[in-house]
Amino acid sequence: MDGVFTTRFVDPYLKIHKYVYEKSDGRVGKHSGGVPALLITTTGRRTGLARTNGLTYCRDRGDLIVVASNGGSDRPPAWLLNLQADPQVTIRLGRQVFGARAREATDEEQAHLWPLVNRTNRGMSRILHPGVTGRYDVYQRHTTRRIPVVIITPDRATP
Repeated sequence: MDGVFTTRFVDPYLKIHKYVYEKSDGRVGKHSGGVPALLITTTGRRTGLARTNGLTYCRDRGDLIVVASNGGSDRPPAWLLNLQADPQVTIRLGRQVFGARAREATDEEQAHLWPLVNRTNRGMSRILHPGVTGRYDVYQRHTTRRIPVVIITPDRATP
């Protein structure tokens, strides 16, 4: 049922959100469901073309933190595979656009960041799924794949 819900409702919402965020030049879309959102542009590992995805994020020590959950799928999101091949990315935060480097968190960093990303992106997960802190705990329950946390370090300071 979760896969059907994601395909029918979440995927179209994410596409619309990304479209509005891009077309409004970041004036609209910097939050998604009350959670801060960014656009990440990676270079396609096969095509070499720019690929943009909208993601929720939080901050930690000047870095932007995102999660490669892919909704709890057993497959990682394509954007993660792209940044593994080329870690140089472009980020849009509201009206600001800047270059950054992205990498998967180490095990130690992941242990520190996992509670932070869950607190930032709770949604209704704690009501619907007793015993979880946030949405990513729920996604992790749906897959045997370790869902990675990704650390994005801006090329220059961001506000």
